[in-house]
Amino acid sequence: MSDGTPGGGETLELPCGETKRVRALDLGMREFECACGERHAVVMDVHPPERFLPDFLVSVLREAVETTSDEMPEFGTAHLLGIVLEEFPGKVVSADVSDDGDVGAGIVWVTDFDSRRLHEVVVELVIELMDHAVSHADDDAAVSQFEAQMLEFDVSEFVEEYRAERDLDGDDVYAR
Repeated sequence: MSDGTPGGGETLELPCGETKRVRALDLGMREFECACGERHAVVMDVHPPERFLPDFLVSVLREAVETTSDEMPEFGTAHLLGIVLEEFPGKVVSADVSDDGDVGAGIVWVTDFDSRRLHEVVVELVIELMDHAVSHADDDAAVSQFEAQMLEFDVSEFVEEYRAERDLDGDDVYAR
């Protein structure tokens, strides 16, 4: 929805009930402090999926997940946020801003979660996706091995370590 002000562009109604002008969100922003008092994560389609997942896992997902969109032919950030939106429809808002050259992105998502919690949610949902895929394997040993590894996997610890690794010099905006 346009707010009608000159140069105003799209305005998002956030899950908390506040509003935010999309043009107030820049490419380096990963979250913002809202008037509601909470922090909301910001994701744009131009952000790489490696913001949330290691390179090797993104490569595996790109090989394994078939996409049905000509506009997004390979698995990426839009697919990750689509999974989050599907699981938490009331906690994510999005806007197609591809016609607004001042934004620098095609799709913008804002979540009710802060950036760290969104990161955990993405990892949890990818694990569920992988668990579902492995459960259909004809290899009982592979299924058992995966389940055993997942019992030892701590999502919160992984996210903490991954974010620290990505933020090697404090300048990696994707880690925040």
